[in-house]
Amino acid sequence: MGSASKMRGPNRWTAQIGSFSLRLIWHFIHFIISTWFFVLGLAGAVDSYLISSGLLKKYNDLNLGKLRYLAIVVDSDEARQTSKVIKLLQWLSDIGVKHVCLYDEEGVLKKSKDAILEKLGHIRLFKETDEIIPLDKKNMTLELASPSDGKEAVARAANLLFSKHLELRNTTEDQGENIFTEAHMTEALRAVGCSGPDPDLLLVYGPARCHLGFPPWRLRYTEIVHMGPLKSMKRGSLMKAIYRFTLVRQNYGK
Repeated sequence: MGSASKMRGPNRWTAQIGSFSLRLIWHFIHFIISTWFFVLGLAGAVDSYLISSGLLKKYNDLNLGKLRYLAIVVDSDEARQTSKVIKLLQWLSDIGVKHVCLYDEEGVLKKSKDAILEKLGHIRLFKETDEIIPLDKKNMTLELASPSDGKEAVARAANLLFSKHLELRNTTEDQGENIFTEAHMTEALRAVGCSGPDPDLLLVYGPARCHLGFPPWRLRYTEIVHMGPLKSMKRGSLMKAIYRFTLVRQNYGK
């Protein structure tokens, strides 16, 4: 019994020292990571301030000729911050962006349409059948999208393709296999008035680093950039994302 007690004593102390060491290492790593992200956040804030204040000259004249259509994806919870969305649109208008699509998963932004248009009188709604036409300096077109649009569009396009398939079978003797390609789907979407322009750049505001269900057939050549939470949005970060896009060389292939 005595020897067993003597053995348990050192083992207990060893376990306690090991546990303390692991906690110390964990806190040290946590401190290093927290400090690193704090420094990055501080550097980003300073960078954003310098850009928005015009002190970094290269961001003052953005080549918006490459940015014909911009899409903004907002997490649905954050999309309820209507004042933030309005402020973001005002920034885009001041920068000179002419055509914008707003999207969220639950259609929150669509419900805020009246509030947005009331605050931003120079914005007009984009119709799906419209072409992207030049606007004067003060105007902007706005498209409001949600997953329901995508589902309805696919269903209508599929019905059109199916009708054409039946018509083809009834009018020709060739009963070979019919293959529908991406081009057929694009043509069908355009025919039912649901294709919409392909965004050149898509900015995602929210915790998720994905497009959150934005119609994938409109993202074939789109650059996607995660911007962080909407509540932490910065004008300088927005200008920087657009500036970086204007420097990207896109190869579309043959």
